[in-house]
Amino acid sequence: MRETKTVCKWFDITMEDQEAEYLRKMHKQGWKFVKYTTPVFYKFEKCEPEDVVYQLDYNKEACEHKSEYLQIFADCGWEYVDDVMGYTYFRKPLKEMDGEEKIFSDDLSKLEMIERVYKGRMIPLLVIFLCIICPQLIIQSRSNYVGNTVLLVVYIVLFLVYLLLFYRFGKRYKELKERCR
Repeated sequence: MRETKTVCKWFDITMEDQEAEYLRKMHKQGWKFVKYTTPVFYKFEKCEPEDVVYQLDYNKEACEHKSEYLQIFADCGWEYVDDVMGYTYFRKPLKEMDGEEKIFSDDLSKLEMIERVYKGRMIPLLVIFLCIICPQLIIQSRSNYVGNTVLLVVYIVLFLVYLLLFYRFGKRYKELKERCR
């Protein structure tokens, strides 16, 4: 039986580069990434330490043509690892690379991926907030029940987290857009 470990680690949707770097560091330490379980659990399997580059792609539409999508990456030497909520994880040993290879070879393709994340994640979160949470805030603000005050604080914190993500996401998008001009 192979030795495994599960690590609890959180990355938000604007941190795919940091997440990929974390997975690379773990592989160098002899822990190969094998599965991600939402919300924050990474499963690793013991392996020989090796410098392996990890990359993430967000492409929900690719699920409709998954075999062709994965074949494109396999043809370029990228090994498929896992799919989670629209993200696909790939890896490739550094020794098999031709210089610095990335799934997104230019700023324009990275920008397109960020636009897919925005449409697939940020907009639905805003809709959920406006259609579900806002009405709850109005209903609960009319009640004097102490538990409603706690829920109100939780909703406000969630919205502030969303605004922070939205800001970070927009800043990153704007930087890439400027570089693409």
